[in-house]
Amino acid sequence: MDYGWDEAREHAFAPHRDAGLVPARIVRSERGSCEAVTDAGFVRAEIPGTAGGPLSPPCAGDWAALHPATTTHGPVLHAVLERRTALVRSTASRTSRGQVLAANIDTVVVTVSLGTALKHGRTERMLALAWESGAQPVVVLTKADQCADVQLAAAEVSEVAPGAEVVVTSAVTGLGLAALRTVLNGTIVLLGPSGAGKSTLGNQLLGEDRLATGAVRDVDGKGRHTTAWRELVPLPGGGVLLDTPGLRAIGLHDAQDGLEQTFAEIEDLAQSCRFTDCAHVSEPGCAVLAAVAAGKVPQRRLDSYRQLLRENAYAASRTDAQLRADREAAKKDITRHLRATYQFRERQQ
Repeated sequence: MDYGWDEAREHAFAPHRDAGLVPARIVRSERGSCEAVTDAGFVRAEIPGTAGGPLSPPCAGDWAALHPATTTHGPVLHAVLERRTALVRSTASRTSRGQVLAANIDTVVVTVSLGTALKHGRTERMLALAWESGAQPVVVLTKADQCADVQLAAAEVSEVAPGAEVVVTSAVTGLGLAALRTVLNGTIVLLGPSGAGKSTLGNQLLGEDRLATGAVRDVDGKGRHTTAWRELVPLPGGGVLLDTPGLRAIGLHDAQDGLEQTFAEIEDLAQSCRFTDCAHVSEPGCAVLAAVAAGKVPQRRLDSYRQLLRENAYAASRTDAQLRADREAAKKDITRHLRATYQFRERQQ
């Protein structure tokens, strides 16, 4: 199975294999069924249910244990194995549950188009999701042939992406593609908005026009969703590529660690603030505000940091509230069940 299976996975799967189950990696998932790849090839497996938690439904990249097909029934998903990494965002409905975009990924390629004005706030959001996933982010600047000052753009993005490699590319001229391949590893997910050039970049890495691409609007550089599915495709030089639909909304979901990594320079400065609970607003002795006043940290960067912290805290509060509501509902169910049991026993006496 050329989709990232390794010795660690083989060891973890041993109990399932002893039970007669077969390993598979989810290629794409739909409501009630999923497409998976096994040693025998691609199969369509039934998903019997998604109970058990907000992140329990399988997604592209998951490793799973399947009941093999029989003469009367097709393969059935038995279990989703523990995820090493997971790229999670808040759902579009703004509920407390997170949506897993990709699982068991090693590299997150954050795509940023140079064909339109840079939006650093959006890049910071994507980086926070990427760092929180546990994978290694790589920022890829696409469409360099449409940019008047590539070096300036790359320098700007590098300032908002501490700890991440920034690679400038152009699918038209081939710029940067060889350098990009050297920093990609394992299962690679492409992340970015519609029109950022994800699918075009993916086709360059695949060496063929396998992923659908589309034009973008000249007025704002936005594209249509040419990728309708999250799916895995093996790369010719090794590794696996996961292309995702363009994200219109990039909401944070429990991404505190990712934010700390994304804004590493602010986190480092905060260690020197006079107060340990400094909010970096107007407190005396604030090292972060001093750095902003000295021009070492842009005000926009601090504003973005505050905004994303507030958003993440709000998402966390909704999650906590949902957990409390779920526990209360479970208690009420138990109480109703006990009451019904006692009433039944009384009637039998």
